[in-house]
Amino acid sequence: MKQLQNFIGRENERRELDRCLASNRSELVIVYGRRRVGKTFLVEQHFHQEFDFWYVGRRKVSTKEQLRQFGRTLTKFSGKGYSLSTWFEAFDALEEYLETLPRNKKKVVFIDEMPWIDRVHSNFVLSLEGFWNGWAMSRGDIMLIATGSATSWMRDKLIENKGGLHSRITSQLHIAPFTLGETEKYLENIDITWDRYQILQAYMVLGGVPFYYSLLDPELSLSQNIDMLFFKADGKLKDEFDELYTALFRYADRYIEVVKALSGHKYGMTFNDLEDALKIEGGQLTKILKNLERCDFIDRWSQYGNKKREEVLRLTDFYTLFYYKFIDSRNIREEQWWSKNSNSPTVISWMGTSFEMVCLKHNQHIKDALGLHVISTETTTWHCKPNEQENTPGAQIDMIIERADRIIHLCEIKFSVDKYNISKDYENKLRERATLFRCLTKNKKSLVHTFVTTYGVANGKNRSIVHSEITMNALFS
Repeated sequence: MKQLQNFIGRENERRELDRCLASNRSELVIVYGRRRVGKTFLVEQHFHQEFDFWYVGRRKVSTKEQLRQFGRTLTKFSGKGYSLSTWFEAFDALEEYLETLPRNKKKVVFIDEMPWIDRVHSNFVLSLEGFWNGWAMSRGDIMLIATGSATSWMRDKLIENKGGLHSRITSQLHIAPFTLGETEKYLENIDITWDRYQILQAYMVLGGVPFYYSLLDPELSLSQNIDMLFFKADGKLKDEFDELYTALFRYADRYIEVVKALSGHKYGMTFNDLEDALKIEGGQLTKILKNLERCDFIDRWSQYGNKKREEVLRLTDFYTLFYYKFIDSRNIREEQWWSKNSNSPTVISWMGTSFEMVCLKHNQHIKDALGLHVISTETTTWHCKPNEQENTPGAQIDMIIERADRIIHLCEIKFSVDKYNISKDYENKLRERATLFRCLTKNKKSLVHTFVTTYGVANGKNRSIVHSEITMNALFS
């Protein structure tokens, strides 16, 4: 038996896999999520790489070659030679092999990267439906695990299947990126001992994608690693962008149009904004946004007091945001560019915006740190445009936490290398903004200012506006 590596997170997913394995019925388990997030690793390691059948789909090969490889794999497991010309024959052969195994234990079948198998006119999904409905489901001793990064395919062809697999999926596992806390544990596991400030900065670049962290060199600093991965001519993440989107989505160019538009609006765009900017038909845009959300590339944020159609859509995939900010828009050929410019105004400004995004992604951690886990809350954002006729300025509130006990936290998110100092002008600005918010929303609830910073708020005479404060440590909890 192969050694089980240290698991970071995924406790709920592992419990669900154990439940499916122990159940008295056949289980069809769908595992999906963003590329590089660790779907295959989870399944391989949880089952110690011991399966009754295990096939990995090949990308960009013909159906004929895919069937040849499937037959070779089946031969390795069964000891019997197979020559397959259709997927109906392939699943018949799989049935024949599984029939030879003992009935007193559940047989685990793992088909990885299933979307790559399904070519035009291959009848793969129809064959899978026949295998499951006509044989596996009625036996009670089969556990079929299907994984794939092409989330749109996994959802459309399997989870939301309107044909033979309709309502046949018994479990679906969405594998999300790591949180900051899980990232910290992962780095410890690969002998990278950075402090939380450095881990936070790394997260702004790499997000919670385990594979990206596996590329880091423990002997190099964070800045040197970023140079190595992004700015060297052969940087492993320099050309990841095209591979990422083409592997995830059919018609990837339409998805790239959407994320590129969102990358230029740090406060997000509404559905109507995107529809007007991109001229994509509403139904198609709805599908694209749904698939991007399923892959953890975008988040939806309600605007305080506005109807659902006016939700704000924000690009929240950190790799994509970094790519558009520093790779796509610049022709940088200096291999040590990040090390030389990490303290430049451009990078410092980007860190401020990225820290806001990290906090939004970890808003539940902030609420827990405020002791709100026992109080019903609603988390939204808010902005208003300048109105010259009414002589009102524009304003933006990063995050609003509205409590059931009629208290509203107006959250200020500030990235700083030290304790954050509140100037007199900034204190006045916050008070004026709170007054504007109360006036425009006609709000009569108690308004309090909560600061979310890296190291806290410095003592000073303008600190009295701070009702509560959260440091980055809370985001790691």
